[in-house]
Amino acid sequence: MAKPPVNPDAQPSIESSDETAARLGLSHNAGKGQATPTRKQQEAANKRPLVPDDRKLAAKQARAKSSAARDVARAGMAAGVDKYLPMRERGPQKRYARDYVDARFNVGELMIPVMFLVILLTTIPSVDVYAIFGLWGFFILAVIDSVVLGFILTKKLEAKFGSDKAERIRWYAAMRALQLRPMRLPKPQVKRRQYPV
Repeated sequence: MAKPPVNPDAQPSIESSDETAARLGLSHNAGKGQATPTRKQQEAANKRPLVPDDRKLAAKQARAKSSAARDVARAGMAAGVDKYLPMRERGPQKRYARDYVDARFNVGELMIPVMFLVILLTTIPSVDVYAIFGLWGFFILAVIDSVVLGFILTKKLEAKFGSDKAERIRWYAAMRALQLRPMRLPKPQVKRRQYPV
């Protein structure tokens, strides 16, 4: 049995509710105060060009918009707003750990200045060996301080959030403790000795 030829110019056999109402002479505007727009009118109102007329202006506006969004995200991250933080930084336990680390003095904070000092001292022939030994001693002290910090923080988190819900944040706290205070992100939200409760 042969199929009937397809006519691309033919109108669709299914009509819309507006067309049915118009054909039957029914009114849709009873009680609304205005007629329902036709599909053609609605589609025309929703049409947006795929490519804007002025591409340079559109690119400039897009850059300005993305730059403003980046500035807001950067400020939010520095302020410690959860929505702008990476997943590894989010949550009340991570916030508690950050505040605790920022409130105490950590030996590891001085790691970068001490390493810089050792680099300068190694240029002096009579002091270079002692400087290297001093650096290793300081490094061992920083590791011991980070381990002690991890134990203390784990106990505090278990007491505050419950032992079954306390996350393992020793490594997270140690990495934050080894950074200089002004270089930490998110920025410290507490002063020295202002420990979280």
